[in-house]
Amino acid sequence: MKSQARPATGRLLYAQSGGVTAVINATAAGVIQTARAHGIKVYAARNGILGALREDLIDTGKESAAAIETLRHTPGGAFGSCRYKLKSLEANRAEYERLIEVLRAHDIRWFLYNGGNDSADTALKISQLGKAMGYDIRCIGVPKTVDNDLAVTDCCPGFGSVAKYTAISTLEASLDVASMADTSTKVFILEVMGRHAGWIAAAAGLAGESADAPPHIILFPERVFDEAAFLAKVKATVERVGWCTVVASEGIRNAEGQFLAEAGTRDAFGHTQLGGVAPVLAALVKEKLGYKYHWALPDYLQRSARHAASKTDADQAYAVGKAAVEYALAGMNAVMPVITRTSDSPYRWKIEPASLDKIANREKKMPAGFLTRDGFGITAAARRYLSPLIQGEAPLPYGRDGLPKYGSLKNVAVKRKLAAFAP
Repeated sequence: MKSQARPATGRLLYAQSGGVTAVINATAAGVIQTARAHGIKVYAARNGILGALREDLIDTGKESAAAIETLRHTPGGAFGSCRYKLKSLEANRAEYERLIEVLRAHDIRWFLYNGGNDSADTALKISQLGKAMGYDIRCIGVPKTVDNDLAVTDCCPGFGSVAKYTAISTLEASLDVASMADTSTKVFILEVMGRHAGWIAAAAGLAGESADAPPHIILFPERVFDEAAFLAKVKATVERVGWCTVVASEGIRNAEGQFLAEAGTRDAFGHTQLGGVAPVLAALVKEKLGYKYHWALPDYLQRSARHAASKTDADQAYAVGKAAVEYALAGMNAVMPVITRTSDSPYRWKIEPASLDKIANREKKMPAGFLTRDGFGITAAARRYLSPLIQGEAPLPYGRDGLPKYGSLKNVAVKRKLAAFAP
């Protein structure tokens, strides 16, 4: 994390990567507003790293200060994102050389990549290639992922809001099921994101604390799915409470290591595509226990629900964007601004730099001490960790039509200087 002298001239390039969140644009606002305060011009890559490869850049200087401020409460990705993983330098050096060519052509001296594990890896590789090719570029990875699985950082911007949405949805849906259980639905199953780490599912546990409060069962990727134990728990809960709420991570696996929801395809990052674990579990409940059920798959709703965003999360998302610019201008390279918790109660946090090589291609899973002995719930330690992350509301401006007034940018293109390139 050595610092270098700041270049006399240059622009900053910002890009968003992977699945977007309710607060990723707050990070973009933090980047742009901080850079403007330092007199630095910011370009954004349209659709993530693909925009950089295609030389499809956006001049954020064409946006008013008011328009940039709206990003703080607007979900989605204002400049477009992508799922595109660069291969190794050895496997596809041409793409990396193209990136340096684009950066050089537009005098870009700072590159900020806002994403998860794969994005941290990309930023690290570009920083290494810049040195190898003699181009002065500082690369900063900016954290974002609803999965909360980045190493080093205490939590990931985007997670606190999806956690709040999940806890609220679990509570509200459970009140509905409880109302109808006598003559209708006995088992409700909510499927949430989380391929390898159960952080989002764990957040559902904040909906209730007593033994009979929902969710009655949480299924984590960190624990092997035991069909017999699951069915026994559902049956016992229905007999005792009258109904049962189940929250399941999409990535739960059986004893053979197979995803219950395996769809047989892979996404652009090479990750297994999952076809839905909730209907699989529902079919089990119906076949083995005969209970009437309902299941729900919030999918994009859980990560785009800005109306239910956590203020803590929105504040942290903005803070990492601000810090990323400050680190870049201070001459840091191949680092990421991470969140460090300094106190649980009262909850306090700060931003610190961490080396990308400590974060890239690493995955943080739920600690064993956060899961109850039977594997179906969260412990007091998990509650202490999770609860502060969903605190506070981040109000939205509403229009006369009763809908939120989200921002919309012009996204004016920068004139191309190079020949076309197809990634």
